[in-house]
Amino acid sequence: MDNYGTSSYNLDGLVGLVTGAAQGLGLGISKELAKRNACVVMTDVQEKKLREVVSRLQDDGLNVQSLILDVSDSSQVNNAFREVMSQHQQLDILVNNAGLGQTVMSVGELSDEEWNKVLTVTLTGTFYCCRAAVPILERQGSGVIVNLASVAGQSPAALVAAYNVAKAGVISLTKTLALELAAYGVRVNAVSPGPIYTDFNKKVMAERAQTLNISEEEMISRVGKSIPLGRWGEPKEIAEAVAFLCSPSSAWITGEVLRVSGRLEGVSATPPRRSEPLKKLINP
Repeated sequence: MDNYGTSSYNLDGLVGLVTGAAQGLGLGISKELAKRNACVVMTDVQEKKLREVVSRLQDDGLNVQSLILDVSDSSQVNNAFREVMSQHQQLDILVNNAGLGQTVMSVGELSDEEWNKVLTVTLTGTFYCCRAAVPILERQGSGVIVNLASVAGQSPAALVAAYNVAKAGVISLTKTLALELAAYGVRVNAVSPGPIYTDFNKKVMAERAQTLNISEEEMISRVGKSIPLGRWGEPKEIAEAVAFLCSPSSAWITGEVLRVSGRLEGVSATPPRRSEPLKKLINP
């Protein structure tokens, strides 16, 4: 295991909670924080997968715990934060990573169910967790919240309106909380990842390839070439940015959105005209 004991990114003695931690970026972030000596409570709605990855990280000597949590349920969220405080008597880091991608489709095709599903988990779930953390952090007079946003929340991409709006809302919530909690010494920032090839983006790339009538491999290549640094990002690169914002090295940073994207600002491609107009009007 890497030794971070002499680094200013050392998080020794701190307790963190990471949502959506069973896979992808949440797993990478949890691992990075734990490597920097934080005690990390890893939460996710996927019980089996979460317990498996937590067991694996514990076998590697990392101080991590599992807690089953559906962030879209405010009662579960409140109970989870009570449990963390009951066990640890402190909460120093909250990383709101849990979120859902959207099935790739135009606004004219977007159903109530899809819109509500994405907004409820990605934005409202982040709100529930922030709200539960606020009284704890205010009483402590210290702590850090890092919310996972997206370049899509800053520069919207076509065909994923619900996801764009949810991530834009996360950014607005981040900046609002940074102002509200500044007097308590609590910092609130966001990280906006660019394309990272996790399970999340594998699904998106397959769907986008279909809309352009190209192969998934060609779609992946196109995205990579559109990034100024010429490649997709790695989960560890996002995790290290989150660790920085959780550390004393960022002590005078709050209300900021750190884009980690290889300088990609957003996907501006315009979809082609439909071969046929939409047949169904949601509101005729």
